[in-house]
Amino acid sequence: MDRRHYELRILPLFEEQLRETVFYISERLKNPIAADNFIDAVEAAIYERLQAPEAFQPYPSKRDREHTYYAIPVKNYFVFYVVIGNVMEVRALVYNRRDLSKII
Repeated sequence: MDRRHYELRILPLFEEQLRETVFYISERLKNPIAADNFIDAVEAAIYERLQAPEAFQPYPSKRDREHTYYAIPVKNYFVFYVVIGNVMEVRALVYNRRDLSKII
């Protein structure tokens, strides 16, 4: 079976949200080890999903979208991405207790 190869694209919004989250964990919660562990967990989850990003259930959205959203749960957050051709585009990092219907 021939496996499809996907490229990874990270949007600046995701990078900013990740920086803010890591800063919060490290500085506000005074837990730099947890912040480092969170970065490792996010990175591992993204690269694991990159192997077959469309093999998972799409994230339900009430909005009409050009591309289907998918979610990766990582600790208390969701990493949201879309697949465009052979590109897995990571778009957002959102705390899982937020009202996701207003965001996604």
